[in-house]
Amino acid sequence: MKILLDECIDRRLAREFVAHEVKTVPQVGWAGIKDGQLLVLAEADFDVFITVDRNLSFQQNLLQFDIAVIVLQASSNRLADLKPLVPKILAILGEAVKGQATVVSSGA
Repeated sequence: MKILLDECIDRRLAREFVAHEVKTVPQVGWAGIKDGQLLVLAEADFDVFITVDRNLSFQQNLLQFDIAVIVLQASSNRLADLKPLVPKILAILGEAVKGQATVVSSGA
């Protein structure tokens, strides 16, 4: 599965997804691009977009994009706070639906 990590996520999180092809927004040269245009670019090459932007699903009509979105909810976007979410992310990756946002949080 091809995963794109938003630029607000520590790039070192990519190491946790060993069975997948992971790139970051800056790696593909898309840093600073607004969410709508970013999703247009991402849907052409990626299956899943992972972000910590909780407003993305309210600001964008995700149904128009052929990419699944996973929104991480942790106490911060620091690597130490996001790493514990990785098992949950891996568990739902195959079920993530294109055109929808799935929230993964440190809570239940």
